[in-house]
Amino acid sequence: MEKPKVVILCGGEGTRLREETEYKPKPMVTIGGMPILWHIMKTYSYYGFNDFVLCLGYKGEIIKQFFVSHGLMHNDFTINLKNHAKEVFYHGNVEEDWNITFAETGLKAQTGARIKKIEKYIQGDNFLATYGDGLSNLNIKELYDFHKKQNTIATLTAVHPHSRWGMIKPGKDSLIKDFVEKPVLFDYVSGGFFAFKREIFDYLEDTDTYVLESGPFRKLVEKQQFSMFKHEGFWHAMDTYRDYVDLNSMWDSGKVPWKVWK
Repeated sequence: MEKPKVVILCGGEGTRLREETEYKPKPMVTIGGMPILWHIMKTYSYYGFNDFVLCLGYKGEIIKQFFVSHGLMHNDFTINLKNHAKEVFYHGNVEEDWNITFAETGLKAQTGARIKKIEKYIQGDNFLATYGDGLSNLNIKELYDFHKKQNTIATLTAVHPHSRWGMIKPGKDSLIKDFVEKPVLFDYVSGGFFAFKREIFDYLEDTDTYVLESGPFRKLVEKQQFSMFKHEGFWHAMDTYRDYVDLNSMWDSGKVPWKVWK
């Protein structure tokens, strides 16, 4: 099977999560002590997709620093203080066999512009893409196989959003007949997990204001070149501080729906 690259949009400021993003980019906000970006990459890696392109922007240097120092931070090591540049010995191994391209795509660039800027790093006929703030137990391989079978330029993963509020079903005499806490809504929304043919670049512009989700997607719909892959399982974005708390609570409980890896 062709192993496409995985493009992850990591450049936004995350203004709705300002409690956590004032001093770091949103993809570096942690769940269980590790950045949400790491969780996303672990999911792709579990299905055999290990070649990543990170579209950096706001505080992108922090993302670079994390991965450059990942081995030092998560393994025992020995250095010779007199000449440590020549002698560094690791005890243990970094678990992730990932190839990562760090692409500076601009501080203020929108999603369409960021993807256009990394065109030179995509050599294959297809690639995968997602945002740096969404978690799911989506089977990435099934998404990719579906995309190739559909043979359209773009494939979007459709998910059911979770309501923040309990759903109330009214009964008679002003009594509540039923109450469902955090119900799954029936309508589909974009889950942010995409598969693209490289022809998508023909629909994009290297202009910072160019938004992937508006003009390009509308054109693809008109040309019947946009497919929908339905995912009925877990999906949760981290847009607000409440989302951050909810996802960390799941991790702390030991019931982690998106953790498909061992």
